[in-house]
This record gives sequence, C-alpha cells and structure tokens, in this order.
Amino acid sequence: QDGKADFTRTLDGPMFDRWAIHLTKGEKKYPDVTPGVPNWTLAAGEEELIRFKKSAFRHFRQWFRGDIDEDHAAAVFFNINGYEYVKAKIGK
Repeated sequence: QDGKADFTRTLDGPMFDRWAIHLTKGEKKYPDVTPGVPNWTLAAGEEELIRFKKSAFRHFRQWFRGDIDEDHAAAVFFNINGYEYVKAKIGK
C-alpha cells in the first residue's frame, strides 16, 4: 500500500456526503441525459470551462461570506470538479 492513494480518505469529514447531496439535488433540476449519464458530463469546451470557473468563484464568495441559502461549499466542489473534468476532456 506504500505510495498508493487511499481513496477512503475522501470519506472523512462532511464534504463527501454534502457533495453527493448537491449532485442528487442537481439531478432533479438537470436530469440525466440517459440513465446514469449526468447532464453536466456533456460539457466539453472552453465556454463550459469559463462557466464552471466563474460559478466556483461565485459560490466560494458566498461560502466565504457565510451565506446559507444553499450549500455553497458543495457547489464549489461541483464546479471545480466540472472544470477539471472538461479540462481533461479537451486536453488542456
């Protein structure tokens, strides 16, 4: 196990559960394209990269200010993940 990533560490703390809840809520608003294919995974270009980045920053500001109208920390996770997903997809 030396030098191997321990993915179970992502389960420590509250964010794994909160991120899952955020994704589940999003699925209701933006249904899967086909069963098991999340809508956001269709993002594939520079425009989506910019949108994810701006949204991550907006939610970070709201989290930093202490806004509690929604789970802004989980939204930051979602948008950073989306950005990195698209970045890898387009080979940046």
